[in-house]
Amino acid sequence: MSEKKVNTIDLVHAKHYAAKWRKEEGTYNAHHELKAFWIPKIDLQEVLAEGVDGVRAYIGVDDDNVEKLMIVGTKQVGDEYIDMLPETGFDDGSIYDFTRPCPPSCDKNSPLN
Repeated sequence: MSEKKVNTIDLVHAKHYAAKWRKEEGTYNAHHELKAFWIPKIDLQEVLAEGVDGVRAYIGVDDDNVEKLMIVGTKQVGDEYIDMLPETGFDDGSIYDFTRPCPPSCDKNSPLN
């Protein structure tokens, strides 16, 4: 049995977060303060260890109105890069939930902030 990966969420939650972003805040409105996301190193290591050809990032909002950055691995199939999810034929792919938006987890001294 494989160990549970860090910071993964299930497809049901990921689809809900993405739909909520598009429905309620798809034009920047209430999330105008969002500048960036802090991404834990372990999340990047785990998604890259899945044997990906690339990654795709989705933006979402959870039920507490916290912005989410969700990353899934992709595999090249022909000319396309397909999300590695069970619904696309990849049982081993995970959805990583990067839940530290900036603000509040900003680098206050960064020239990009």
